Amino acid sequence: MGIQILKIIWINILLSGDNAVVIALACRALPRRQRMWGIILGAGAAVLLRVFFTIILQYVLDLPWLRLVGGILLLYIAIKLLVQEEADEESIESSDNLWGAVKTVAIADIVMSLDNVLAIAAAAKGHPWLIVFGLVVSIPLIVAGATLIMALLTRFPILVWAGAALLGWIAGELVMEDTVSRPFFDALGAGYGLSHKATEYTMQILCTAIVLVGGWILMKWHERAHAEAGEQKTPAE
Repeated sequence: MGIQILKIIWINILLSGDNAVVIALACRALPRRQRMWGIILGAGAAVLLRVFFTIILQYVLDLPWLRLVGGILLLYIAIKLLVQEEADEESIESSDNLWGAVKTVAIADIVMSLDNVLAIAAAAKGHPWLIVFGLVVSIPLIVAGATLIMALLTRFPILVWAGAALLGWIAGELVMEDTVSRPFFDALGAGYGLSHKATEYTMQILCTAIVLVGGWILMKWHERAHAEAGEQKTPAE
């Protein structure tokens, strides 16, 4: 039993790097006093969802369209994290910001846990309580990882783009693992003389580019919209 618990904790540590990135990205725009709560609640939500999907989702993991839809959703989350702005305190309460960040983490974890749950379930060997115990123990490790990453994001803002690019790369991987989209893109790649692996890399690069280019375009659009709104609010002299 002890070895199985250690396996679950170790697997979750290895598989939680992406979750720590998402938590840090989602919480970076929160007021400083709320960031730690955002990280703790986000990590807690991530672990609870991991428990749920480890027990339940393994039965529906191979349903057609599931990974494809998840990949598209992850693209949206990555772009949204790039263009996320600090909320205006006059229009949005702090609690809305906090729970909005937790919601973003929860949705991303649903998508990114599709593969992780199988490894944890295999290590548990049919003992659900081991899954719960091992994942709960790993919460402090996820919090520590997210805290470190968020500190780096604050110090080096360019890393926000690197984190979004990582989510885009994972989205491309999900798209190529879906039972519906994989044969289609494999056939498309074969028409250009590409192997499955080369086609998968191409899809991952394409999804990463969609996130970076799409995020840049939306950021410029937001900047222009805010500039125009500011000019309209300026009283005529």
